[in-house]
Amino acid sequence: MLLSELEGGKRLDEVLSKGAGWPREKAKRAIKEGLVKINGEVIAKPSKSVSKGDEIEYEEPEIKKSELIPEDIPLDVVYEDDDILVINKPQGLIVHPGNGHPDGTLANALLYREGKLAGEATRPGLVHRIDKDTSGLLAVAKSERAYASLRGQLSDHSMHRVYLALVKGRIPEDEAKIDAPIARDPANPLKYKVVGEGGKEAVTYFDVVERYSGYTLIRCRLFTGRTHQIRVHLDYIGHPVEGDPLYGSGNRKIYKNGQLLHAEKLILRHPADNREMEFTAPLPDYFVKVLDDLRSANR
Repeated sequence: MLLSELEGGKRLDEVLSKGAGWPREKAKRAIKEGLVKINGEVIAKPSKSVSKGDEIEYEEPEIKKSELIPEDIPLDVVYEDDDILVINKPQGLIVHPGNGHPDGTLANALLYREGKLAGEATRPGLVHRIDKDTSGLLAVAKSERAYASLRGQLSDHSMHRVYLALVKGRIPEDEAKIDAPIARDPANPLKYKVVGEGGKEAVTYFDVVERYSGYTLIRCRLFTGRTHQIRVHLDYIGHPVEGDPLYGSGNRKIYKNGQLLHAEKLILRHPADNREMEFTAPLPDYFVKVLDDLRSANR
């Protein structure tokens, strides 16, 4: 792979990720395992700066076997049949292992409960995810046909996901559409940001449910499902989610234990007969209390 003029001066892991079509973490792992050379020299530092005209050689890193361990973690099951499982995930539960969290996840709990599910070994039955501190509904595929069907519904946007979010500030519009591409933030690998070009399409619709003094409760509908999409989009328009530790500023005044974001509704087609199914999950108690306190303050 020969670098173009535009790629000179960038980090090696960034260039490799783009050139090989790999996720950034995979590129970093290949570099650290000594599988990447610049002009014939092995480079083990992901942050190494590359220059115009550098030649990069790389090998595919080995796929590590799953070490997912079944764990007896209680789950709130909203619906279950031979094909699908719908879970109401509590705030604080990570969906699958990664970034220093090898266990204690929803994936570990699913492996314990079901034994074996369709899909990837480290993400059994999981076709989509919600963030650790986001609560609410998640669909799980138990059968191979369900796995294919649910992935297809996500791809063609026929699976509908609706969230409730408490955001900083009073939003004057009753409804709006946020159409702003998202990409990983080069300044912080944990974050994403809205970009002018080079990002992935990201579209969020929302309508106002209730206004308070200094806050607004909104209902968001996802058209696309990018990582952190709602949190990034709401921060972008100046109304970050209350309690969010990663996005926004001044938005942890009345709640500091994670974003007040709840996956309230999930609409999908059943893999067996294509009938539409709709599931809802009530707001968790801590979220309800915050709203009650705001209503009391408004009186």
